[in-house]
Amino acid sequence: MRYKELGIMGFVICIVVMMVIPLPPGLLDFLLIANVSLSLTILLVSMNTKEALQFSIFPTLLLVTTLFRLALNVSTTRNILSHAEGGKVIETFGSFVVGGNQVVGFVVFLILVIIQFIVITKGSERVAEVAARFTLDAMPGKQMSIDADLNAGMINEMEARSRRQKIEREADFYGAMDGATKFVKGDAIAGIIIFVVNIIGGLIIGVVIHDMGIAESASRYTQLSIGDALVSQIPALLISTATGIIVTRASSEGGLGQDISDQVFNYPRLLYIVAIVITLLGLFSPIGPLPVLPIALLLAYAGYRMDLKQKNKQEQTAIQEEEQQIEEVRSPESVVSLLTVDQIEFEFGYGLIPLADAKQGGDLLDRVIMIRRQCALELGIVVPVIRIRDNIQLRPNEYVIKIKGNQVAKGEILLDHYMAMSPGFEDDSVVGIATTEPAFGLPALWVTEENKELAELSGYTVVDPPSVVATHLTEIIKRHAHELLGRQETRALIDNIRETTPVLVDELIPGLLSVGDVQKVLQKLLKEKISIRNLTVILEALADHAMYTKDPDLLTEYVRQALSRQITLQFSEPGQPLRVITTGPGLEKVISDRVEQTEQGSYLALDPETSQQIYQNMTEQINKMVNAGQQPIILSSPAIRMYLRQFMERTMPDIPVISYSELEPHVEVQSIGMVNI
Repeated sequence: MRYKELGIMGFVICIVVMMVIPLPPGLLDFLLIANVSLSLTILLVSMNTKEALQFSIFPTLLLVTTLFRLALNVSTTRNILSHAEGGKVIETFGSFVVGGNQVVGFVVFLILVIIQFIVITKGSERVAEVAARFTLDAMPGKQMSIDADLNAGMINEMEARSRRQKIEREADFYGAMDGATKFVKGDAIAGIIIFVVNIIGGLIIGVVIHDMGIAESASRYTQLSIGDALVSQIPALLISTATGIIVTRASSEGGLGQDISDQVFNYPRLLYIVAIVITLLGLFSPIGPLPVLPIALLLAYAGYRMDLKQKNKQEQTAIQEEEQQIEEVRSPESVVSLLTVDQIEFEFGYGLIPLADAKQGGDLLDRVIMIRRQCALELGIVVPVIRIRDNIQLRPNEYVIKIKGNQVAKGEILLDHYMAMSPGFEDDSVVGIATTEPAFGLPALWVTEENKELAELSGYTVVDPPSVVATHLTEIIKRHAHELLGRQETRALIDNIRETTPVLVDELIPGLLSVGDVQKVLQKLLKEKISIRNLTVILEALADHAMYTKDPDLLTEYVRQALSRQITLQFSEPGQPLRVITTGPGLEKVISDRVEQTEQGSYLALDPETSQQIYQNMTEQINKMVNAGQQPIILSSPAIRMYLRQFMERTMPDIPVISYSELEPHVEVQSIGMVNI
């Protein structure tokens, strides 16, 4: 690397020296050929890069080659004006390339300058400017995307750092290209000025100093000036083209040639159409068939070859996929993949395929996305990916919902009907197929499209089949949310909080509690449908009380008290009294006396007779509230709340049990009934 760096520094110094020290014609010939070779090399490299950052040195290289080309212009101008010669390369371009006609050479030079200056250079400059601005504007969004992938666990810290560095390099590259394109523009202007100086200066010097006639001097210096201009502008044109390719190059899997072959010539039928159009053009126009038929035949043959190649490729791909499937079945590792159990699965019969098929108007996948968003807002958890698949073992209109591989719910819907749920009274005019609403177990009817409007006018709640499925799936997820929250998911939630409150997390974990301890508390909250979205308050409460106890039941009670405002808003309506069923002193004393303390924690030990009596009294009070159209809520003292909940969750898990300390002081409580013993 040291010798390479010394060589580059020596090359730059030689460029500066070339502007001052005269060079012999032989050395100039060598350098001019080297300039053409270097420009052609840069062009080919730019065509074969897969993305712009693979040629990140290009802006600096553009400056060096421009300086080198200008230094050559200075040296050749010195030789042309001083000795009326520029070497074999310049003379060759001035005579052989333009056929010895100075007018033709002048026109060719002007065309090259116009192409470079107006077409390529101006376009490259504009593209580089826009790319630089868009890249800088997109940086914050890309950074946020990387942070989101990192927080979600999709990438690790090393990959995130690599992506950030790539974004920064892209911004630096396109910013440098925006300035580097100005070199190309200035080089084109300098070429025109040098050409004019050579002609005018040469004419004067030839007549005054070298005693040439005006015609001889004009012929000699014009030929040398055109040769010098052409040998300079051709490399400049190559570099300008390379600049345009670099700034317009998008990321791809191959070079420019492969991309053109894969994208432009990937439609053989279009080549057939072009061949037919070209043939008709030759037959029905003065052009004649002779010039167009070879091209038409070539296009038709190319289309045939590509069509044949695509068919062979498809057949080979199908064979490879089949062989790969067979190999996977035979390989011993294929058994391991069968051990993976999806967190949530939704399976349906073949008759419900239109639900998930977007081509048939199904929007189940979109509804699943909304369900995950809804659960995140209401419960504060990230629902795992819901695996949706068809199952031919099910009845055509049947579906099942599985949690961790076990079926927890099922239902049956009719796609060409609507579910009409009764308003509390039956209307004989509404005819349908009797059924049960799967999410809440309400009686309902499947009505046809013709009876839909009648059912709505009769007070029925009419829902389309996709909404029935989405509601059922949402309720199942909420009911089993505590099962979906594992240690890995808990760690992800904690890491998300760590970004905003690192001191809180570092104090709590792992000094006071482990991730598993926090998981148990969050699961208990979710089991009672208490949202854990306000995780900061939950962790604050755990940090305050974890130094006194590690019992998850007691920690959960402390957390519930810290979430009193949230619990109050969840079960009460603003401006309305909270109607509850209270626990009598006799019941509270019985529960307090029957609590057993063990090393694993405390539990409620009731004899069967007492349990049956409490259950009957509780059921009686709950039925009164349900018949009155009210949500049953049990209100007890903080000392027995968790034990009463343990007793009720076996038979009445959906009845909320809250304590006085979980309610805000301003809430008006109205007792509808009392459970006593």
